[in-house]
Amino acid sequence: MEIAKSIAPICLAIIMIGLGLGLTTQDFLRVVKNPKDFLIGFLSQVILLPIVAIILISLISLPVEIAMGVMVIAAAPGGVTSNILTKFADGDVALSVTLTAVVSLLSIIIVPLIVFNSANYLGIEIVKEISMLNIALKMFFVVTVPVLFGMIIRSLMTDFIISKTLLVQRLSVILFLIVFISIWVEEWDRIISFITRAGLITFILNITMIFAGYYIAKFWASGIAQRKCISLECGLQNGTLAVFVATQLFDDIVFMVPTAAYALIMFVTSIIFVLFVRKIN
Repeated sequence: MEIAKSIAPICLAIIMIGLGLGLTTQDFLRVVKNPKDFLIGFLSQVILLPIVAIILISLISLPVEIAMGVMVIAAAPGGVTSNILTKFADGDVALSVTLTAVVSLLSIIIVPLIVFNSANYLGIEIVKEISMLNIALKMFFVVTVPVLFGMIIRSLMTDFIISKTLLVQRLSVILFLIVFISIWVEEWDRIISFITRAGLITFILNITMIFAGYYIAKFWASGIAQRKCISLECGLQNGTLAVFVATQLFDDIVFMVPTAAYALIMFVTSIIFVLFVRKIN
């Protein structure tokens, strides 16, 4: 786990810079101008996702470490991957970027709140000397600061950054994969034994949120493009951030296994979903 612990903060910071490079102040003003679609996506991801996760870990018998890992990935915001796949699905990319950005920035409060309360619910003692404020501050420096830095760079070099958008997106995906490949390589023997227990619940969580996001948006969002976006935002989480949080709080690899399982599953299910909904107009 030492490799993942070392590279996760660096990869996460670079990914968040990449997110910032794709943002302007107009993305945040869009929340004020068109609040309905944003609120549906925001509440589905920030409120509904953790509630569904807590229901699932209550219904399915799991080791508490696996259950805690599920709550860590459920607390994470959407990732840059959701923006890319929303574009492929002919969804509302602007809404996707806004949701990812706002939820990511607020994650310094949301993630510690969900994770620490989940640990109390499950009776897990966080043995490391780290408080909710400590983890929020650490997240601030690897999430918020890089996003703001990326936005500043974009404002100074707008044309150049826009021309390199695809490159930045690809780099973010590569860094995401590096983190998870390092976990799998370093802890292969242990992961295989745990993955059988984490695979089912992460699959159910992922599928539930993709369909829940889609049908909630079907009734409340403004159109099909927004429906596709919200569904993908609910189903695709920032696994690198989840790994960062897990390594900051826990020493055992088992807490990261649900994140590793979810990362694999979400890629497969979301691509199938995108191929299906591309035909819907």
